[in-house]
Amino acid sequence: MTSTSQARTGDATLEKAAYENFPVAPFFLPRAWRDDLMAVYGYARLVDDIGDGDLAPGGADARHLGLEPEQSDDRLAMLDALETDLHRVFATTGREPRHPLLRALRPTVRRRALTPEPFLDLIEANRQDQKVRRYATYAELAAYCELSANPVGRLVLALTGTTSPEHVRRSDAVCTALQIVEHLQDVAEDLARDRIYLPAEDLDRFRVTEADLAVPSAGASVRALIAYESERASELLKEGVPLVGSVDGRLRLLLAGFVGGGRAALTAVSAAGFDVLPGPPKPTKPTMLREVAVVLRRARREG
Repeated sequence: MTSTSQARTGDATLEKAAYENFPVAPFFLPRAWRDDLMAVYGYARLVDDIGDGDLAPGGADARHLGLEPEQSDDRLAMLDALETDLHRVFATTGREPRHPLLRALRPTVRRRALTPEPFLDLIEANRQDQKVRRYATYAELAAYCELSANPVGRLVLALTGTTSPEHVRRSDAVCTALQIVEHLQDVAEDLARDRIYLPAEDLDRFRVTEADLAVPSAGASVRALIAYESERASELLKEGVPLVGSVDGRLRLLLAGFVGGGRAALTAVSAAGFDVLPGPPKPTKPTMLREVAVVLRRARREG
């Protein structure tokens, strides 16, 4: 495949950053940080696209990973091939990574002395998605978020040189919250994939059945359930305010963007009357900016 085609494969994945609930690599960051954040985002997005079956048509990603184009739909085979290519990112000898997004990741890994564990956890989360379609308890869902979301926050801390036990604890809470928020926005989309990320114990508590989630608009019991899960995510997001207040400069703005983005998404869910079944409620840019400002004010006050 030509270098131009390879670049397009990566670009199609990176362009999805514009649709996230939070700014991935905003303009105000130093160029080196932006490049590193986008390299990590490109990898994380690729893993999720493989796990969700959202790869671009044509089989280019499969070819990059050494598989046949028709194997694009074999998600476990694709994840195995991706893991093999990931090991090339961390290897000091041998072949360079095959996939363009992993080749772009390699300089970041070396420059920031990143370890393989967070990247492997993201792959394992997507393997779990192929095997586990329901979660009985909130504890089970939180354990999934430990693989699917928390590694991203830990990578951001590593990229910015701010890793500490306290920062990791608070980052994990924020990332789990952001994952829960995304699940709330995507209830209908996930159900179409035969996945439910609402704990069964909570469905039982609110007397919600799976059939209640498959209708065009949510009834009172589903809205009450979504409101409950929203409050749970909101409580976790509060851990982000001290985290934002513990750092300075542009990093403070970046982390405020993550926390504010989650708050804005929850505001959108609330504004929809907690009816997420017609489609994902999305925050507006003014709401996003307002929530980021709230986080920054609270961080200064509590700091």
